[in-house]
Amino acid sequence: MIILNGQESENYSTLSELLDKNGYRREIIVVEINGVIIRKDDYDMIDIKDGDIIEIVHFMGGGSR
Repeated sequence: MIILNGQESENYSTLSELLDKNGYRREIIVVEINGVIIRKDDYDMIDIKDGDIIEIVHFMGGGSR
């Protein structure tokens, strides 16, 4: 079991699998695993381990009127 954005979640073998199966758009997110921000270039090389704490933050556009 992992913790994904504060909720228990099923295990995934890799970060890429987690992102793909959950429909995350890589160009607008930042991923942190166990307190370490993961570089986008490394997403395809990261294995997920039981007990990992993963936070995914979305960037949203907008502005003032």
